[in-house]
Amino acid sequence: MSSAGCSSLRSAVAAAAWAAWLLMPLPSAQAAPATDDQGYLDSTARCSTPNSTVVFGSTETSRVAICKTPAGQYEYRGVRVRDGATLIRPASQSANGKFVAENDGIEYTVTASSLVVSAGDEVIRDEPMVDFHGAPAPKAPTPSAPATATPSTPLPPPLPAEVGG
Repeated sequence: MSSAGCSSLRSAVAAAAWAAWLLMPLPSAQAAPATDDQGYLDSTARCSTPNSTVVFGSTETSRVAICKTPAGQYEYRGVRVRDGATLIRPASQSANGKFVAENDGIEYTVTASSLVVSAGDEVIRDEPMVDFHGAPAPKAPTPSAPATATPSTPLPPPLPAEVGG
């Protein structure tokens, strides 16, 4: 084959490879799941009335919510996204703000930065949070204007020492 023929063949192969690369589908960026003050819409990772939402978040593979009952108890509500498996368990809050739930010797620890699944000292999964929401701030009462005392009887005229003399 002549060098011109080889060059043309290489150019055609390169062009075909370039075209194939351009047509490759890009990984789709998934939008964050829809939320409201109770957690993720249409999800087990959601707190329902009368429980209040403490925190909720999602990782690449999971969604979690920590709810608080009217009695002050915490509840872990987790969903594995790929198959919809759910877990609802009592939870506790540690002094450093972590929430921990346990199921058959497996601990699920929720922080603002991650969901860690562990068995004893062995970390099974450490999933970084990609979406995290703290509890909605309580609505602060609107400050009322200070009451000004208006005497019901007129004041007497100022005394001589009060007149600036």
